[in-house]
Amino acid sequence: MPTNERRDQCCLCGKNKDQVPKLIVGLHGAVCSECIDLCNDILSSDAPAGKQPETRPIMGEIPKPREIVEFLDSYVVGQPEAKRALSVAVYNHFKRVNHPQDDGVELQKSNILLLGPTGSGKTLLAQTLAKMLHVPFAIADATALTEAGYVGEDVENILLKLYQAAEMMDPHDPKSACERGIIYVDEIDKIGRKSE
Repeated sequence: MPTNERRDQCCLCGKNKDQVPKLIVGLHGAVCSECIDLCNDILSSDAPAGKQPETRPIMGEIPKPREIVEFLDSYVVGQPEAKRALSVAVYNHFKRVNHPQDDGVELQKSNILLLGPTGSGKTLLAQTLAKMLHVPFAIADATALTEAGYVGEDVENILLKLYQAAEMMDPHDPKSACERGIIYVDEIDKIGRKSE
């Protein structure tokens, strides 16, 4: 094997084996599961018009809560309770989305509210989670939100940010990527009614 071929990182995207779910090693190098999925998507989009692509789950293999916590630990220091809560919520969310009515058990949808002082890692946790899950991510400042028709940001602008992030991730099917995205509404505590 020539010295420029590496078996511990993807030969297409350059990510090492610690950054991807799986790394498939071949005779002359390695390819990560993310690049394989991307190539599969490209080939599927080039399929003849009469042939319908098979439906597949939104996320292939749902990472276990422990794996999510371990990934978050490698980027964010501290906040063990928040990491555990996020990992379980994400795991349940993707189980619910991928298997909507298995065995008659319905998993409730849940949103997450992260509370903490400035600099405690709330935004970083959400960004890191989006990075791990390979989903688009958009941040909205709650103090800048206004009703439609007034000066300021409205809900459509937030969705536009998410759609633009989705286009960057998956130019062939941004709508599907957008459906899996994360919208992080920051500074929501600033818009609460103040008692006098």
